[in-house]
Amino acid sequence: MNAAQPAPRIWTRYVAVGDSFTEGMSDPDPQVPGQYVGWADRLAVELARYASDAGQSFGYANLAVRGRLLADIVGPQLDAALALEPDLVSIVGGGNDILRPSVDVEKLAGWLEEAVVRIRETGADVLMATPFDPVGAPVVRAARGRAANFAALVWGIAQRHGARVLDQWSLTAVRDWRMWAEDRIHMTAEGHRRVALAALWTLGHPTDEADWRTPLPPSAPVPRREVLAGNAKWARDYLAPWVQRRLRGESSGDLLTAKRPDVTPFDQQEA
Repeated sequence: MNAAQPAPRIWTRYVAVGDSFTEGMSDPDPQVPGQYVGWADRLAVELARYASDAGQSFGYANLAVRGRLLADIVGPQLDAALALEPDLVSIVGGGNDILRPSVDVEKLAGWLEEAVVRIRETGADVLMATPFDPVGAPVVRAARGRAANFAALVWGIAQRHGARVLDQWSLTAVRDWRMWAEDRIHMTAEGHRRVALAALWTLGHPTDEADWRTPLPPSAPVPRREVLAGNAKWARDYLAPWVQRRLRGESSGDLLTAKRPDVTPFDQQEA
């Protein structure tokens, strides 16, 4: 085991809270049209396997909903999560807040720390995550300074309260745009797969690090004309609708509820 890893343990009640990233967009569920798998479901598969090998049952709930701001994640979502009596909670959020230039990152971190304290007081373990580094992302890279500040604050919270941190900022393999969906905001199935393995490693369980850390082979250069055309299509199909929703005070998840609201048995082959 790498010295950076904690000692592994067996968890039997895992609850995930968060936004579209933890809901699993854009990692389509082949068995349920319109629903997603995502890194948290994929992590649950692995945790279920370890629990089964130890002769224990395993249950999982995913309360994440796309578009949610951190106030909702550390508020109603966390209230519902703690009522399920988990022994492991992943709480990943703040990305939608950070996109807003007027956001108070220190306040965000304060809310997150209060949430982590609440979880730890129940005896459950906590898995947090830093943001990805948006260095090469169109538009979103303008928030890089805020994201970096938030990442540093996440590490501080973890150190003070014994939480575990999925370090997405340094996961350079997923900066490749082939890991991202057409909207350039959500990850493909391969991206989610790699994040799930990184999370499993963060929780102390062995993985083949080369499998998720190694970048994809270099891609062929794309002609500038195609790049410009792709940017224009992305702005028309994704950026403009997002701006319109912002102006109307709407969210893509306003009418949605959690895909897995209760801790239910989770077969290790389910996702």
